[in-house]
Amino acid sequence: MLAEAGSQEAVSIRSIADAVGCTPPAIYMHFADKDELFFELCEERFALFSGYLAEARASTDDPVEALRRCGRAYIRFAMENPDQYRILFMSGPTVPDHKEPQESAGFQSFMAVIEAVQVAVDAGAIRKVDPFLTALALWASSHGLASLMIGATRFPWPEREAIVEHQIDILISGLLP
Repeated sequence: MLAEAGSQEAVSIRSIADAVGCTPPAIYMHFADKDELFFELCEERFALFSGYLAEARASTDDPVEALRRCGRAYIRFAMENPDQYRILFMSGPTVPDHKEPQESAGFQSFMAVIEAVQVAVDAGAIRKVDPFLTALALWASSHGLASLMIGATRFPWPEREAIVEHQIDILISGLLP
């Protein structure tokens, strides 16, 4: 429903209750409000996204290749899950007041990229950079490409693998010693 509607605001608790065959008060027995329900839903999807990144990192011992594979995994998740990607990364879940944003699965997936950058710095595989700023730049670049490929459907895109590899090569070459 969230993917169809495109935003949290467009989906009501009543419509959710009707879809699952219960009453709105039954939903409130499990979630304090609609924001918490959507936050928990997004947490599950962010856990799936984190799995893509973890698999990418675990598939090689080379820290530079791990960064490359994380970039590929980011784009692959977006292309395989475009509706979920839009919600997670473009409209974003509202973090309930009683939760800290840094504890969210989304933030933890970002922390994994920071860690991957730090591992590459510590190994001397990339130049000394601020891991947070570098992870943020890598994320922003991957997000930009993924968002464009999802949204600009009429653009004459080259083969996906070609543009993804080109983007990763440009980013990584700027990090090499």
